[in-house]
Amino acid sequence: MPPTTYEVYKELEREERFAPQAGSSQESSYNTWRERAIGRNLRRGIALIIGCWLIYFLYLNRLYAASITQRFSNNKNGVSDYDATADAAVSGQTTRVALEAHIMSKCPDAQDCLQKLVVPAMERISDKVDFELSFIGSVSEKTSDVECKHGPTECIGNILMLCAANLPFHSANSVVSSTPRTPVIRSLGFANCLISDYEQIPSRSLVESCSLEHGIDFESLNQCASHEDDNLDDPQDPITDDPSGISLLRQSVKHSEDVGVKTSCTVRVDEKVWCIRDGGEWKDCYNGSGVTTLVEEVERLWEQRN
Repeated sequence: MPPTTYEVYKELEREERFAPQAGSSQESSYNTWRERAIGRNLRRGIALIIGCWLIYFLYLNRLYAASITQRFSNNKNGVSDYDATADAAVSGQTTRVALEAHIMSKCPDAQDCLQKLVVPAMERISDKVDFELSFIGSVSEKTSDVECKHGPTECIGNILMLCAANLPFHSANSVVSSTPRTPVIRSLGFANCLISDYEQIPSRSLVESCSLEHGIDFESLNQCASHEDDNLDDPQDPITDDPSGISLLRQSVKHSEDVGVKTSCTVRVDEKVWCIRDGGEWKDCYNGSGVTTLVEEVERLWEQRN
């Protein structure tokens, strides 16, 4: 325990009592003695201040670590209100409207499309649609290799978004025991997070940050993206339990080719082209590019079927 002010004062008083008096032949010794006493207590005071700052820093560090751990736990294991709503809708056997966005992960038009139309609309109609994020590219007929317009890094970005959407998801609090895939509100949020900084795809720091923010397990995501199993057409392949990123990408690109979509971003409603974002402009839109118009169309179709 550091000395109290009283103890320091008494020690100085004792040293003065036994120190030589001023003017004596030992005056220099007295000054040295006094300087040593003052220096010793000054060092004690500095050490006490440093110790207090160190304890305070360690305390703040523990609080920060605890908050990060709690945030990750909530994102990874917690179930959002949307998750419960989606499970309830599944158990009620409602007929949803197909809503699909065909994009390229490193395309500025895809960024605009998600942020200005798809995500705002999904915030209002997520419980009424079967949403799918599909990707545009080309598949070699000879080798079955997938090529992406903006290069291999775009293919990786596409794979990461597909893996996030297709990872197995289990929730202890959901109405049904589990959902086969990540809830759309999470996977779409992850995709939007990546594409908001698409120039940095596939930077590890960006992927980890977006994974943490939207409750996607990074290790599972990385395993899916680096999975070499490519037997997606094999009915025995356990794709839902152990998804392969390259297989998911090939399937998605073939799907876009099959439905005749070649432009990023193309939004389809009920399997029909609703609107296209190309060259920084909206084109060939069925009834305008507004969020409200899209929401109203989905709600109209949903009411017809339910």
